[in-house]
Amino acid sequence: MAENVLERENKMGTEKMSRLVIVTGVPLMVSLLINSLYNFVDSVFVSRISEQALTALSLAWPVQLFCSALGFGNAIGLNAVISRALGEGDRDKVKRAADSAIFLAVCAWGLICVLCLAGVRRYFDWQSGGDETIAAYGRDYLTICMLFSFGQMGQWVFDRFVMASGKGHLFLFTLSAASLTNLVLDPIFIFGLFGVPRMEARGAAIATVIGQIVGLLAGIVINRRWNREIPFSIPPRPDGKCVKEILRIGVPSSMIDILTALLTVVMNSLLLGFSATAVAVYGVMTKIRGLVTVGTHGIDNGLIPIVAYNLGAKKYERIDQAVRWACVYSACIYAVIFAALELAPGPILRLFDASESMSAMGAQALRIFAAAWFLSIPGMIYAAALQGLGQGLRSMALTMARQAALPVAAALALRPFGSLWLMWAAFLLAECAGAPLGALLWRKTRGAI
Repeated sequence: MAENVLERENKMGTEKMSRLVIVTGVPLMVSLLINSLYNFVDSVFVSRISEQALTALSLAWPVQLFCSALGFGNAIGLNAVISRALGEGDRDKVKRAADSAIFLAVCAWGLICVLCLAGVRRYFDWQSGGDETIAAYGRDYLTICMLFSFGQMGQWVFDRFVMASGKGHLFLFTLSAASLTNLVLDPIFIFGLFGVPRMEARGAAIATVIGQIVGLLAGIVINRRWNREIPFSIPPRPDGKCVKEILRIGVPSSMIDILTALLTVVMNSLLLGFSATAVAVYGVMTKIRGLVTVGTHGIDNGLIPIVAYNLGAKKYERIDQAVRWACVYSACIYAVIFAALELAPGPILRLFDASESMSAMGAQALRIFAAAWFLSIPGMIYAAALQGLGQGLRSMALTMARQAALPVAAALALRPFGSLWLMWAAFLLAECAGAPLGALLWRKTRGAI
């Protein structure tokens, strides 16, 4: 076991940074891609039911983002804490952190269930604009996704265990099992194939949660058998100090996604003033964004443990190298995607069975959002690097500004002009301000080390 730990230390502390950043990031790209595919695939199939069903899933998305934010924040926190403990050679802390992360995942699921029972009906009564069909689809879908979200919460944790121990290839098995299950079951449950009753939006939710539960079970088995470097107990034995440390790093990440969810609710409310189709288009943009930005998100998620490890090992020059290579790789990966989005928005929108009016509206929106996502790269990288340095509050402030405060402020300022084009442009303006803000915060923080 000591040999394995030494291998991990050598890799994180000595391997050529141009290779380490991409090798660490690629498995996370796949992880994020597959997690994004859950909602994307659901939306593609549900769009074949009706535009109302697609709108319902668009309205459900911010609540789902809130739920996954709880699991994602826990995963980010445990990744940084365990990686730093490995860098310091503290094996006891590794186990205490692992048990604490499992405990926090259970707590997150409990909170999600309470919120579901208390608020889903009220939420759709408010957001559906009085359309009972949209509200019914949304309630069916979201209730199932929330009550059975323990699969998603647990999968976040066990995936990050193998990532933190340098065995990222293993979690590809858990993700493959989860995504294939969802992909196979979606059309069967939605449309009622092979003798199964047609369940429409409810079927999409059932397929999603079954896939997540399969991923969780696969993660437990794989970590038990092939990832002994990070031991854990079931039931977990949480450690108060580790719980606090995971929350200190992870809560800012959760808050970012929670505020992004609130932004989506605000935007949906503003867009309903134009049409329900505008809400559907914005929902499609969020699904597309989840897929096309996985390159950057994979790189910046992989950057966190690299920065945390080298901070613990006091190798500060390697931190600077990691940030530079993360920016280069993210820009190169997205450049190809950007060209496709700008040149061929039509075929992409046809995946969602878009009507003629939705296609015209969506093509304009997609070109604007594609440019905004390109401009978001520096801000995303700086925010991840700040998390790796343990500066969760500064990371949260940067991302909150980019993803919530600035877009909402711009949208509210431009709404009186009555132009839908200007509503999309609000996101572009937000990222124009976010990049220099990120650079400023990074220089200030890095200079203080």
